[in-house]
Amino acid sequence: MRPFNIEERLMHVAEAKRFLGTSVSWLADTMDNRFHDVMGRTPNSEMILDSEARVVARRGWSDPAALRLDMERLAGAVDHPTSIADLDLPEQKPIEQVAKGVVPRVPLPAGAMPIMVEPQLNDSGIPFYAKLRAEGTPALLETGKGTMYIGFHLDPLYRVHWNNEVDPVEFRITAPDGVSVTPSEGVAVDPEEPADADPREFLIEVDGTPGAAFDLRVQYFACDDALTFCIPVRQDYKVSLAREDSNSWSIRMNPDGTRAPGGGMGMGMGMGVGMGATGF
Repeated sequence: MRPFNIEERLMHVAEAKRFLGTSVSWLADTMDNRFHDVMGRTPNSEMILDSEARVVARRGWSDPAALRLDMERLAGAVDHPTSIADLDLPEQKPIEQVAKGVVPRVPLPAGAMPIMVEPQLNDSGIPFYAKLRAEGTPALLETGKGTMYIGFHLDPLYRVHWNNEVDPVEFRITAPDGVSVTPSEGVAVDPEEPADADPREFLIEVDGTPGAAFDLRVQYFACDDALTFCIPVRQDYKVSLAREDSNSWSIRMNPDGTRAPGGGMGMGMGMGVGMGATGF
């Protein structure tokens, strides 16, 4: 799930460390993904740094076999290479969650690609427990006219769920002159299950111009899985009819069985570092 601020990015790193049971140092990219850009926006690159933090080997796509050869060349071969079984990593028990598969998924339009979404941060201190994902058809991005998918996905970092015993998720779009959005507001399904963690998804038709932007407001109740709080949340986004290059893969498969191509995943979450480098 895309982090909206550096605190959430560091939460991703902490969760990865917990899940993988690692003890190596980790680094996280800045929120403008400067390191990711320098690395050519590759989604699975790897590098080796020496004790002076100099890059001594790198490749655009991770290759474990090639990485071992690099390490042997740089540090020497070992008689008994460590296997995964040798690591004796702690078993990570699955985190209990509320029901899923309760709400039917909305099919993505064919060829849908991520479009730009900017969360409107405020001083409330309330996290974006549910994050907006918007995708549009090629026609929408090229002409400003087409179908858009909007989905509100609960961020697993916060371990929250929808409270289905209160008002369901609802959104409202405010578009400028020259941009038509249908429907401009909507209310999510209200399942019988008292709580679930399925995304709330909608399809809308947009008639505008490439690059045009509109405001989207969403309201929902968020409850943590430990049942220590359940609060109403209202949050805002700016949505632009432009390709999101830094997160350019479709969120799931299209109806025709394809996934929209892109330049890379672009999350810039973090990476493990070895060879003496260190942080309404």
